[in-house]
Amino acid sequence: MSDSHLPFLNAAWANPGRIGLVSGGANTRYCDLLAVSERVAHYLLRGRSDLREARIVLLAPPGFAYVAAHWGIWRAGGVVVPLALAHPVPELTSLIADADPELVLVHPYTERQGIPAAEACGVPWADVVDTLMGPPGTRLSDLLAPMPNAPPLPAIAESRDAHIIYTSGTTGKPKGVVTTHAATRHQVESVARAWKITRDDRVLNALPLHHVHGIVNALLCPLWQGASVEVLPRFDPVAIWESLSNLRVTIFMGVPTMYVRLIRALGSMPYQRKEVAAWSAGDLRLTISGSDALPASVRERWQRITGKDIVERYGLTETGMVLTNPPNGAGVAGHVGNPFPSVQVRLRSDGGGEARPGEEGCIEVRGPGLFREYWRRPEETAAAFRDGWFDTGDRAVRGEHGYRILGRESVDIIKTGGEKVSALEIENVLRQHYRVTDCAVVGIPDDEWGEQVSAAVVLTGEEPATAELRQWVKRHLAGYKAPARYMVVDELPRNSMGKLLKSQVRDLFLQTA
Repeated sequence: MSDSHLPFLNAAWANPGRIGLVSGGANTRYCDLLAVSERVAHYLLRGRSDLREARIVLLAPPGFAYVAAHWGIWRAGGVVVPLALAHPVPELTSLIADADPELVLVHPYTERQGIPAAEACGVPWADVVDTLMGPPGTRLSDLLAPMPNAPPLPAIAESRDAHIIYTSGTTGKPKGVVTTHAATRHQVESVARAWKITRDDRVLNALPLHHVHGIVNALLCPLWQGASVEVLPRFDPVAIWESLSNLRVTIFMGVPTMYVRLIRALGSMPYQRKEVAAWSAGDLRLTISGSDALPASVRERWQRITGKDIVERYGLTETGMVLTNPPNGAGVAGHVGNPFPSVQVRLRSDGGGEARPGEEGCIEVRGPGLFREYWRRPEETAAAFRDGWFDTGDRAVRGEHGYRILGRESVDIIKTGGEKVSALEIENVLRQHYRVTDCAVVGIPDDEWGEQVSAAVVLTGEEPATAELRQWVKRHLAGYKAPARYMVVDELPRNSMGKLLKSQVRDLFLQTA
């Protein structure tokens, strides 16, 4: 081996001939990932011995180039800053300026917005494909050949920074979350233990690779174990059903919106093809959902189609995975189970002490997988911790089936008529109605009530159903929790990870007030 490697390379060194990555119909062995990532590392170093935590923005679609560049940045001693492919130039410019990187690695797919954003910040850029493949005419055998005269790559201490991953910005301006190599290792090992991921698994990853869900859970974790990962360039429900039909996929991770669209796509297939796809999904041993609440109706339909349960989990960019239902299908709808290995969780009551079982409280997290800081925001970093515990800003209640998320303190807790109401609790009831395919509950300023509970809903069928929904909610919840206003919409605003953009939902109500 050419460098004093980090633990994330252990499986690659131990399983050089195994298929680590499947992308674009091509199989890539672990030894090939090692060879090309080494070339990327030397390209980035350009004669230096160590990048010394210089930040490198990675703006590439999921695939071989992304993984080889990601590994290469780490092996050179750099910090990976993955950004969303869907960001327009102004948003990319803002994030690149905040990250203050040494270089922006773009891809032919992202040059149109990546190059102008880099140039606007005065940051050099390079095409990751040219970096990987060399000049025209370069043979693959040359690309994968050892580099006998290359200087050794730096030894990377686990205490050094590995990632700056920007938060989704659903409740404010995105912040750069700095995570060390040690914390990343703890996150990966915790996920592997909880979900029993091994080298025999084959993971299908259709998640964007600029968030923890796609990067840590569905990419780094299986590669850490020596498993195989098939990465899709984008979410395409038909392509996912084809992958399930053609390959023995054992693990799929997604967000609720993905499962809704997968079920819809299956329903539009010819009968014979539909039967093959649904039958092939039976090879899945683990199906994960996160980033938002999973409608009970979606979970039930998935179970009927595939015979498999969907495991819900809860986590954040700052913490990695925190809570999970058991992988054996014993979880209860509306709950996210109990803590992952090595993660400590407690609920802080409104009085400041620890909440009792059945009492609502704010989720606080402690453990070796926590982030180190918000990039260049020391005051916000300090404010996020209480005696070593990270304040998630999410409220929950703990019972015999584990934790049930009530929502964010600042977004999902509506104060109406002197009562605190959980928007997620109302949404969970609405999603159980047969006409509701999606919904969002928000609080709208009101002179009499303080905030008025309001629901935007996506419905099946053409007949109005708001009166029916009012009665439905009142049969399940106290009257003060029932939405006073309903708005029927074709689609709810969501970000690339499927998270509701509640500020935009609130704007819809304010515009029609």
